[in-house]
Amino acid sequence: MTKILRILSVLFLLGGGVFVSACGYALAGRGSALPASVRTIGIPMFTNRTPVFNLETTLTTKVRAEFIGRGRYQIVPTASGVDSVLIGEVTSVSIVPSAFNNQQLASRYAITMSARVQLKDTRDDSVLWENPSLVFRQEFDATGTQGTGAIDATTFFGQDTNALDRLSGEFARSIVSAILEAF
Repeated sequence: MTKILRILSVLFLLGGGVFVSACGYALAGRGSALPASVRTIGIPMFTNRTPVFNLETTLTTKVRAEFIGRGRYQIVPTASGVDSVLIGEVTSVSIVPSAFNNQQLASRYAITMSARVQLKDTRDDSVLWENPSLVFRQEFDATGTQGTGAIDATTFFGQDTNALDRLSGEFARSIVSAILEAF
């Protein structure tokens, strides 16, 4: 009887070991949904269809840095001589008040940015990943009112730049994660 219990417990442990090892867990950010042939990704300057000065530079720089931070691919700023190319276009940016103070002046603003991004394989011009309608939103406080209740322009534009920088970082992390992790 004890021999049968030992055999059953050994089988149970072996079966449990096989079950646990086959559960499919993996380290996040270590895999890739891209084909093995993709080793070099070209990320030329994104196109900016908005009046926001230099937004394309900030976005492109953040996306390149995020890819480089993942350390798996060689990133170059051109579309030629690469395995794949990431093409981005900022289609709109809006800044609207989202909260008001007691004098009915805007005290908080929301920046909303829309963009389209596509990753293409340069060998056969096939689309590896795309999202034609990305939307990102960031809010910021309009602090620094003058004695009249009016908002100080220099403070306002400083906050606006900080919000655009945070929005760009969120944009880059989201794009790179979606491409590399197939979300």
